Amino acid sequence: MRILIVSDAWSPQVNGVVTSLQALISELRGLGHQVKLLSPANFRALPCPSYPEIPLVWDLWRVGPAIKAFQPDCVHLATEGPLGWAARRWLSKRGLAFSSAIHTRFPEYVHTRWPWIPLGWGYAFLRAFHRPSQAVLVTTERMRDEFAGWGYKRLVLWRKGVDTQLFRRSSMPPSVAEPVFLYVGRIAPEKNIEAFLTLDLPGHKQVVGDGPQRDALQAAYPQVRFLGYQHGQALAQAFQQASVLVFPSRTDTYGLVMLEALACGTPVAAFPVAGPLDVLQAGVSGVMDEDLRAACIAALALDRARCAELAARQSWRASALEFLAQQPLLDGELCIPVAQDVHALGRDQALT
Repeated sequence: MRILIVSDAWSPQVNGVVTSLQALISELRGLGHQVKLLSPANFRALPCPSYPEIPLVWDLWRVGPAIKAFQPDCVHLATEGPLGWAARRWLSKRGLAFSSAIHTRFPEYVHTRWPWIPLGWGYAFLRAFHRPSQAVLVTTERMRDEFAGWGYKRLVLWRKGVDTQLFRRSSMPPSVAEPVFLYVGRIAPEKNIEAFLTLDLPGHKQVVGDGPQRDALQAAYPQVRFLGYQHGQALAQAFQQASVLVFPSRTDTYGLVMLEALACGTPVAAFPVAGPLDVLQAGVSGVMDEDLRAACIAALALDRARCAELAARQSWRASALEFLAQQPLLDGELCIPVAQDVHALGRDQALT
């Protein structure tokens, strides 16, 4: 099938959305599907205020012709940014079906940075975007229940995975005498990273990632090693050499870095909130406690082999198949690979 994915988030951005989409596209192509991505790389863009690494596309009139030129069987809108809205308008105007996804708790992120903006406004914004979607993909059952409570419709599960070929246990475990407590992710207010940096912990603290708070936090905490973004094997080694991954966010919908750490045998310390509650098995792969320091210390005693074993059960191939099963064809029928030829004529006429 010909699958079009529209996303405002793409490399060189480094975040869970980009990681998920890269893995999804690779798996879909491995299954024999033709996949095209519309991202800021295909358009002219300006840096987002306060987040300069995030580009905002402005020549949005080119989105419709790009969709039409590809002649997709189905379209997935991965983000609610300018590209997502432009594709949504073009598809809705022609009565064409599409799926969409909620990757982050956007209202909480906005409220964290600008507390005067009511939380309900953010949920209303997202609800308006996803209202015409035939399938709104969410990562966990908890997310599905929460967003259903805010009035969202047609919510379905699309669970994420982990690359167990890249992220796997090392034969040399980290030092017990000098434990390393690691944070991996964006260095931004919504990630609550200072809840980790202020902890009195034995050993060392390391931060992998970048973002608008890096310079200020690096100056405020000179004893912490800030390593910037790490990729591929370098990122895997950071996980392997860490004693505990500390996940201080209270707003993440999931947290792929937790799965990546576990696949490397590294247990997780976190608050008992959505995300960690969905990923971790308490007392086995992680420790969740409102006392984050206590969680960090307790996580040191967890079995690294068991952590890796649990993470290995969640493959990206299974995730891609679940994604595929939820996709509507442009005429609204459920996406079934053998139906491609049956719907091709109607699809081509609708796109004209």
